[in-house]
Amino acid sequence: MDTGAQLTTLVVIFGGQSAEHDVSCMTAVHVLRAADPQHYRTTAIGVSRDGRWFQPSLNRLPHGGIDPSSLPDHLDATGIATSPEVLFHSHSDDVVVFPLIHGPLGEDGTLQGLLEMTGLPYVGSGVLACATAMDKGVAKSLFASAGLPQVRYHVLREGTVTDTVVDDIMSDLGLPIFVKPANMGSSVGVTKAHNADEIRSALHHAFQYDEWVLCEETVVGRELEIAVLGNLAPQASVVGEIQPGHDFYDYEDKYVTDSAQLHIPATLPPGKDIELRELALRAYQALRCEGMARVDFFYEENGRGFLLNEINTIPGFTPISMYPKLWAASGVGYSQLIDELVEHARERHRRQKRFTQR
Repeated sequence: MDTGAQLTTLVVIFGGQSAEHDVSCMTAVHVLRAADPQHYRTTAIGVSRDGRWFQPSLNRLPHGGIDPSSLPDHLDATGIATSPEVLFHSHSDDVVVFPLIHGPLGEDGTLQGLLEMTGLPYVGSGVLACATAMDKGVAKSLFASAGLPQVRYHVLREGTVTDTVVDDIMSDLGLPIFVKPANMGSSVGVTKAHNADEIRSALHHAFQYDEWVLCEETVVGRELEIAVLGNLAPQASVVGEIQPGHDFYDYEDKYVTDSAQLHIPATLPPGKDIELRELALRAYQALRCEGMARVDFFYEENGRGFLLNEINTIPGFTPISMYPKLWAASGVGYSQLIDELVEHARERHRRQKRFTQR
């Protein structure tokens, strides 16, 4: 490599105001460490739980095991920015932003809208795809329009739940059911309810995170996931399977205990992996995703077959997360994956600039 070549400034945005703040902080550390120093000058921008923007000191990144609850203390702020755009443009002309804020105000199109206004390329999907993927109820409507097979579900709005509604949900979906906030990820706010009282309690819990809540049938089947990478011609990874360490694949399984078993590649009947990868690409394109996403399915082997669960536009990106593991098994390592995402961000930015009036 030409050592005199200008380095790309990779700006990692992490933290945020959602319940997934700790997950985002943990992910940021891994991405900052894995970015090739011969290609990138890394910097980070943090968003505190109360919405303040700051620039952390990168010489105090924790080593070894990471406790998400203590991570923000290690990323000590060196100053509060009055304008996020000042931080984005304060390093070099060659800047690519890597947003790693999960959940509301980060993964739901709001941050992407801000990044569009800065005029800088950024990793991942645009405003529309992020917003629709984040709202599971809206996403399911679009999946239905695209003819994709799904689990049965009900979408409820806060203030509309009555005993009749609960009875209708049980009658239609059966028991137990999963209750989850429509606009949240990492299994935050998700409850498995086994009777009417538990459904009411689960709804009350989920409404603490969002005005809209999703109730879904319980599927007795295998949990399969596919990582998708790309813009106009996206590619699907090998299929991975999750065997949860708990009753279901919850927050502890994903980010704390690492007790879930991940089987990559998943063992499927001949031809089924191709079928599932095609479904994943259809789901990705139905929401107009770009850059990256993880698409989650259930598999009823002796029933309905593959059932689309959801799609995540900023999937977990730690070394134990499914998305990078799936690509590693497909021949794309962690650092190379960052390179690929940066290039897709640039390509999308060049393409979109044709339609931008500045």
